[in-house]
Amino acid sequence: MGATLSEIVEWLDGYLAIDAVADASLNGLQVEAGESVGCVALAVDAAAETIRQAIDADCDLLLVHHGLLFGPPQRLSGSLGANAASCFRGGLSLYAAHLPLDLHPQVGNNVLLARALGAEASGTFGDHGGVDIGLLATLPRPMPLAELAGSFAAAGCDEQRMWAFGPDPVSRLAIVTGSGCSLMAEAIAAGVDCFISGEPRHSAYHQAREAGLSCLFGGHYATETFGVKAVGELLAERFEVDTRWIEHPTGV
Repeated sequence: MGATLSEIVEWLDGYLAIDAVADASLNGLQVEAGESVGCVALAVDAAAETIRQAIDADCDLLLVHHGLLFGPPQRLSGSLGANAASCFRGGLSLYAAHLPLDLHPQVGNNVLLARALGAEASGTFGDHGGVDIGLLATLPRPMPLAELAGSFAAAGCDEQRMWAFGPDPVSRLAIVTGSGCSLMAEAIAAGVDCFISGEPRHSAYHQAREAGLSCLFGGHYATETFGVKAVGELLAERFEVDTRWIEHPTGV
């Protein structure tokens, strides 16, 4: 079986609402290398290694969270040009969904991480151009911070850093996968017990400590594996394509 690239892109654009939030990422189709899609590779990052593995697996489309194109227009030279050229030579199209995939209410990284922790979404925070990109969630019962950290590890985020500055046990969470420390002030204002993100920031340490806010950081990569996998399951069901997860952690 399989589908056309146009069909898949049209559905992804609509389902993920890729134009609903301002983003440094060029979300959507970044490389168009062919129309027929029988196999979709899934990865967190578009990089030389994930592109190589997708091509070696005879995939036609690579769906990622972090694409090749971020920020202002860039020259297709150096490693960026080489990676784009590899896609075209290998017949591998590339689709990226950054912030739209973090905040999506069904398949977003934030909501899926909350679910993995046993928490229920209770609101949003973290204004970004008029759209909230963080998730507020509540645990069904107050939970010792160490137990919450264990649930975090069981969800795949086992290389953690903990700042135990707040109440213990905890029940109210603020979740921003990836790099979310810029939204810590809004999490504090929301009155949560624990801030959960991917990677810490030096300046956020004192901010959290002085506010009495505990934090768990599970790794930028590890906290952003959830959404791409979930979208892959939907693509397999809707379009009858094969999917292949490419695991390539960065240690960050």
